[in-house]
Amino acid sequence: MLKILFSPSEGKKSGGKEVPKELFGALNAREEILNTYNSIVLSGDEEKVKQLFGFKKFSECKPYINDIYNSPLMCAIERYQGVAYDYLKYGELHKNAQEYLKNNTLIFSNLYGPILGGDTIANYKVKQGNSIGNIAPDKFYKERFSYQLDLYLAKSDVLDLRAGYYDKFYKLSKPYTTLKFLKNAKTVSHWAKAYRGVVLREIAKAGVTTIEDFLKLEIENLQLHEIREQKLKKEIIYNIIE
Repeated sequence: MLKILFSPSEGKKSGGKEVPKELFGALNAREEILNTYNSIVLSGDEEKVKQLFGFKKFSECKPYINDIYNSPLMCAIERYQGVAYDYLKYGELHKNAQEYLKNNTLIFSNLYGPILGGDTIANYKVKQGNSIGNIAPDKFYKERFSYQLDLYLAKSDVLDLRAGYYDKFYKLSKPYTTLKFLKNAKTVSHWAKAYRGVVLREIAKAGVTTIEDFLKLEIENLQLHEIREQKLKKEIIYNIIE
């Protein structure tokens, strides 16, 4: 089966009606970082909360001030709200495609670490790059989850659609595929986020199981430009032809 590594988003939907479930990975491996986050959020220390969330005004923090152990839960693939997720359009997908995303997408959260799209999480806020107390999330999760991720991905094809920052959470130790998007012969940023969402959407709709099958997909506005291979990485380069 194809497994897709994906980034989270700063924006998130509030609410949720899902029941709690065991998250991906080691039992209790997240306990220290989740407890530290919760203690800061519920501390009443406005400066610490603003710093953690990355907001200048405390009023902006209020939607995220909640006990994550007693908060409404939502599947991760639905919780995140940003450019890639806007273009994924999860809510418009057929149930089979939604289940595919829940089972085969690994999202690298700044709080929860690597989670499956179907894992249920609370509404939270951690500005990308921030520590949680004295804990750096990327180092914390790299140490605790790399071995488990190696085992989990061992027999699967892997498409890494993460933004570069999230490489810090986990370095692949097996062959994998990445994508690069060009527009007018230049690498793009905003459109890269958008087309990661588009690509994930089309993969889910088609129920793709291998990289070979993925390469056969025709995706609107994307034209194959080049495939480069270096050590473990295969990079597929697309031209955006809008």
